[in-house]
Amino acid sequence: MANPIISIASTGLVYHNPKPYLRSQHAYHPSLVLLADGELICTFDLGQAVEALDYRTYLSRSSDGGQSWEFQGPLLPTHVGRPATSSVRTSGLSDGRLVGFGGRFYRDDPEQGLVNRETLGYVPMDLILTRSDNRGRSWSPAQEIQPPLAGPGFEICHRIVELPGGRWLAPVSTWRGWHGEAPSGEKTVVLISEDQGQSWPEYGVIFDGTAGGVIHWEVSVVSLGGERLLAVVWAHDPTEGKNLPTPFALSEDGGKSFSPAKATGLRGQTCKALCLQGAEEGGAAQILCVYRRDDRPGLWANLARLNGNEWTNLAELPLWGAQMASSGMAGQTNSAEELSSLKFGYPSMVQVSADEVLLVFWCWEDCISNIRWIRLRVS
Repeated sequence: MANPIISIASTGLVYHNPKPYLRSQHAYHPSLVLLADGELICTFDLGQAVEALDYRTYLSRSSDGGQSWEFQGPLLPTHVGRPATSSVRTSGLSDGRLVGFGGRFYRDDPEQGLVNRETLGYVPMDLILTRSDNRGRSWSPAQEIQPPLAGPGFEICHRIVELPGGRWLAPVSTWRGWHGEAPSGEKTVVLISEDQGQSWPEYGVIFDGTAGGVIHWEVSVVSLGGERLLAVVWAHDPTEGKNLPTPFALSEDGGKSFSPAKATGLRGQTCKALCLQGAEEGGAAQILCVYRRDDRPGLWANLARLNGNEWTNLAELPLWGAQMASSGMAGQTNSAEELSSLKFGYPSMVQVSADEVLLVFWCWEDCISNIRWIRLRVS
C-alpha cells in the first residue's frame, strides 16, 4: 500500500439519550459485531453516571450498514440477589453465536463508587460469561468464571478472541482490591479456555508492570492468522500520574507467551487495533489503531505496517475532539478521579469491506455521553 490515506466517509449516532430533559442516562464502552449477513450488533453500557448504581449493558441493532440503529434493551437481568452493576463486551464466533465477557461488580455501599479514590482499588467483583444463539435477541444467564490467578479485581478491557483452532482468549488486566491489595502484581494477561469458556485453567502474561508500578490498561488483542497475535496497550504510571508511550507485544503460540514489549511510536490511551484483511503487502500486516491521543487532544486513527516484529507508522487522522484542551488523564489529580472524568474513548471496530472500517466509541456531546459511529475509508 503506497502512500496510504485514511479518511472519514460518514458519521452518526448509535445511541443518544432520547429524553435528556426527563432522565440522566449516559452511554459508555461499546462493542461492535458484524454478523455473517451484514447485520450489525452494538452493545454498550448505560447509567446515570460512569460509576452509577444502575450501570449495565444494553444492545442496539442495525440492518442498513450502521446508518440507523434500533435500541433493543438490556443483555442481563437487573437483580442478582445482591446490589450489583455489570459491564459486558461482546464478540461473534465462527459458528454464528455471540458471546459476552464481562464483570459483575458488587455495590454493597450505595455511597461508594466503583473505584476507591485513595487506593485505585475495585469493589468486589466476579468475571462473567453470557451467550446468545439467536443473534443477540436473548442471552443465557451469566456464568461466573473462575480465573487461574488472583486479581482480586480485573479490568474488563476486551471481548473474547476466538482462534482458528477453537481456543478462546479473554484479555484482562489485574486490578487492585478495595484496600489496594494486589497479590498478582500489575499484569495484563489473556485467560485461556480450550473448552469454549467452560473452564479457564491457564493464562499467558502479555505485559507485567509490577516492578516499575506501571499499569497496562485497555489491552487490545487481535489475531494475525493462525496462532500469531498482536497486543497493544495503554501504559500508565499512577504514582507519577502520567501516561507512557504505547507498547506492543506479539505471541506465536496462541497467547501462552508474548514477546518483550516494543514501541509503536504512538502516545495513546485506550488504543484498540484491527488487522485489515486483504491489505497484506509482501507478508506484512496492515494494522489500524484508534486511540485517545495523549500528546495531542482527541480520538485519532493510525495506520501501521507490521512486518515480522517491526512496526512502521504510515498515516494518521484526527477523528473527534481535536479542538479539546486535553484528552484527559493529564496527571492533575489522582488516577481514579481522572478515569471517571474522561469525556470519550473505548473504540471498537469491524471491517465492512475491502477498504472501509466501521468504528464506534463513546463521547461527550451537549452534556450527554453518546455512542457515535464513524465509517473510515483506507485507500
